[in-house]
Amino acid sequence: MELFTDIDEQVARLRGLLGGGAEGADDVVSVMRALDDKGLAEVMETAAKLSRSVDRIGVVGAGVVAERSTREAGHDGFAQKRGHRKATDFIQGVTGGSKGDAYQRIRVGTSILGGFLSASGRQSGAGDEESGGAASGEVQPDFGDQMGDDGSPDGSDASRAPTTPPSWHTPLDHALVRGGLSQAQYDAIFRGLGEPPAGPAAGTMSDGTPLDPAVGARIEGEFREAWRLAAEQLVDEAAHRSVEELRTAARTIRDRLDPDGADRRYFERYEARSYRMWVDADGRSHGSFVFDDEGAAFVRSVLDSALRPRLGGPRFVDAAEKEAAQRLVDDPRTFEQLSYDLLFDVIRSGTLADAKAVHGTKQAGVRLVRVVDSSGDTDGAAHTEDRLTRVPAPVADQHACDTGTVPVSATRAGDPLNVGREHRLFTPAQRIALAVRDGGCRWRGCDRPASYCEAHHIDHFAEGGRTDVDRGILLCRFHHMRLHTGGYRITRTDKRDFVLHDPGGETKDLPPRLALEYAFRGIDPPPKRFRPAA
Repeated sequence: MELFTDIDEQVARLRGLLGGGAEGADDVVSVMRALDDKGLAEVMETAAKLSRSVDRIGVVGAGVVAERSTREAGHDGFAQKRGHRKATDFIQGVTGGSKGDAYQRIRVGTSILGGFLSASGRQSGAGDEESGGAASGEVQPDFGDQMGDDGSPDGSDASRAPTTPPSWHTPLDHALVRGGLSQAQYDAIFRGLGEPPAGPAAGTMSDGTPLDPAVGARIEGEFREAWRLAAEQLVDEAAHRSVEELRTAARTIRDRLDPDGADRRYFERYEARSYRMWVDADGRSHGSFVFDDEGAAFVRSVLDSALRPRLGGPRFVDAAEKEAAQRLVDDPRTFEQLSYDLLFDVIRSGTLADAKAVHGTKQAGVRLVRVVDSSGDTDGAAHTEDRLTRVPAPVADQHACDTGTVPVSATRAGDPLNVGREHRLFTPAQRIALAVRDGGCRWRGCDRPASYCEAHHIDHFAEGGRTDVDRGILLCRFHHMRLHTGGYRITRTDKRDFVLHDPGGETKDLPPRLALEYAFRGIDPPPKRFRPAA
């Protein structure tokens, strides 16, 4: 089995890297500490690959444990016979992990099993005489690459149609069991995309004609195929994207494929907004917020604008701003205490607050980005500049009416057109353009939003470089300093991706955030004529 070949190779590599002398816990500590930086990096990468290989067994096993520990099984269930109430309790006890990790393992495992059942055409709980009469509910996914010459999952005759349609998340299932995805990456994509909309069973179409059941089935099939293609694309991106970025991109794709569902989810979160206070047994008062999307974005903006220097935000040029930022960095209060005091000051002061005294030069506010094509058409929805939260069309219209708009011309790739200036620093308008294009720090793996970033000239101004948007890139303070002090440089040819050159001569592309790629690329939802009327 290919899985065990991978495990054997990684174990052998680890043994070679550690010199075969790390037999006990004390040996591991001493050997690891003696490694140079290159050796330590190789050991960590190999250990991660080994862990992912072994984890494939544990994740699928968690799904099987859940299948055999259902409520219907009662005391004869797998987990129950071993003294546990639920499968999650058994998994948590075996792995020593958190309950959340146990839930994630089971969620991913049962999803994989369901996907393989669909691909094999077997119903859950049904035996299969052709495969030797496997026990009810048992599924044994292939851990190797067993695709037949005709592309069928097991090399069997492709003309034998499955009794159930293939699952949309089959690309995720195969990627995980073959080592292409980690458990966390799988869960981020799976939960980010969510289940595709079900086809309407009855009603009328948007043009008033009665809905044919066959059309409803076709609609559902189109959605599932769109979700499957999205899963394939995200699997391809997983090798060089963080879990958080995959989750954000999956949600962005889902919202663009299903704009009606995106609006519904937005307003459901709005209706769920709440605040409550209570007093515990010690007389301490507590408070709990459940934010809607717009409220959360505004509160983050308030905190970011006032406390950004404490969190590694951009450096200041003005001497007074530098002094104020340093005072905040040196403040003995914890970040949580500073956040509380800030919000209380805002609440207490209300409209009488001196905004500049509270927030500094950059005022709190939520900036929205709406993509409009050259003909003026748009799907109406927008997203926040920071954190890329989707906002429905009516809410975006309300903001535009209240605060106005700043037009930014851009290519289909999201690259703003040249608005160069003969100034050393990027202007506020250019900073907006950079934020629209980059969405935050472009350094690989960094999740700092645009409001925490500084604009870097890839062509030094002192050497004749122009302060043009297409020659600038957003970097957080940490990575901006690392670029200048660590011997790195960034180049760009025409409008292509930025390229990072490290001191050793290696290069890496710095693509924009995945969610922004999909936002500017444009993903068409099913045509209106294929969607039921409201």
